[in-house]
Amino acid sequence: MAPTILIVGATGNTGRGVTETLPSLLKASNSLAGHRVLALTRDAKGPAAQKLATISGVEVVEQNWTEVTAEWLRQHQVVRAFIASHNAPNQFIEESAFHVAALNAGVEYVVRISTTAATVHPNFGSYYPRAHWAIEAMLATPEFANMKFTSLQPNAYLDGYLYGAAAYIKQYKETGQQGTLSLMMAEDTPVAPNDPSEVGAIAAHLLAVQDPGSHNGAKYVINGPKDITGQQIVDMVEQHIGTKVQDVVYQDLSFLDGLVASGFGGPGQSKTVMASMKYGLMVMWDGSCNAAGTSKEVLEIGAPKRTPSEMLDRLLQF
Repeated sequence: MAPTILIVGATGNTGRGVTETLPSLLKASNSLAGHRVLALTRDAKGPAAQKLATISGVEVVEQNWTEVTAEWLRQHQVVRAFIASHNAPNQFIEESAFHVAALNAGVEYVVRISTTAATVHPNFGSYYPRAHWAIEAMLATPEFANMKFTSLQPNAYLDGYLYGAAAYIKQYKETGQQGTLSLMMAEDTPVAPNDPSEVGAIAAHLLAVQDPGSHNGAKYVINGPKDITGQQIVDMVEQHIGTKVQDVVYQDLSFLDGLVASGFGGPGQSKTVMASMKYGLMVMWDGSCNAAGTSKEVLEIGAPKRTPSEMLDRLLQF
């Protein structure tokens, strides 16, 4: 069996970008050309997994990543790995277990997806950025010195950022009726959201470097190529519907109430903890998430290119 690069969350929003980009990079590599790409999914028969399975050099395996052990990793000869974890309250427990298994299995290098850089602090109000901070702190300890890592800290994702605007346009074109355009962003604060597939492509380039030593312990900020404000999103909506939007609500996080009420995170979770997710979104209102914050290393590897208008056009096709 050939040395393996494992992709955890291969069918997810960033994982697809990794899986689609990595095989061609490996083929062009002098030292990694013989490595195989193992794409992990919970449903190998799903359409997303089936599509990935058609990529030359990719093997799709049905396996719950939270059940991966050091023995499993050794059995599959995993030497490098990508992981995009969930953001439920047990994230630290499950992702840290994966990293411990990887360390014990002799995995050489891990690239992981963190969250918005402005939130990754031990005293941040929202629970999931604290979990990312804790994972990064753990991986930087002497105990993990034998396993290199890079943590990517992407800004908001364009598809989620523009979902409400796309839905509003579609509804208007179907019914001719205007409702309320609810946006979670501020009216005048610039934010630079990412295309998640481009974040995945950056991760793939890191996984394909011959020697990841120069990226070891790095926490790279990935913001999109272009800033956009809430007002500019309204302007784009008006261009698509051909008339002025009558009712706009900015900084609307009311959808989180429904998410918390739905039982997100599983039974027995503190609603106060779950509702703290709002603080992770509020950073978009303070000006700290603009395009200028992207790490220079990211710009050198492959600067994000997809703009908000391009993503909106893409969302309207579905």
